[in-house]
Amino acid sequence: MSQDNEKLPGEPYSKNIRARFWITGDQSGYIGIGRIQLLEKIEQHGSMSQAAKSMGMSYKKAWKLIEELNAMYDEPMIMKLKGGKSGGGSVLTPRGKKIIEDYKLVEQEIEQLLKKLSNRL
Repeated sequence: MSQDNEKLPGEPYSKNIRARFWITGDQSGYIGIGRIQLLEKIEQHGSMSQAAKSMGMSYKKAWKLIEELNAMYDEPMIMKLKGGKSGGGSVLTPRGKKIIEDYKLVEQEIEQLLKKLSNRL
């Protein structure tokens, strides 16, 4: 039996059940909630540097994760914009936006199932 202050792995999708899941790519790699959050922060800030900073992550680590994400499929999830007069930045590609959508859909389905199963426990 865990105590309230004990850190448990996985998201608390229901009263009695916690879970984690990952989506694997066509080429290699995987994406879970941490990488989804990084994509969402990049979309929010328009900058990989600002996204990493907002998550307490180094730019180097964020860049490594983005390289891994971009290698998952034939098309990248994030594109870096060249600097210049208005500066550079990073944007999600349609593939990046789609993986967030797909992940959230799977998460909703899992949550519904786990809540149903939790009620049986």
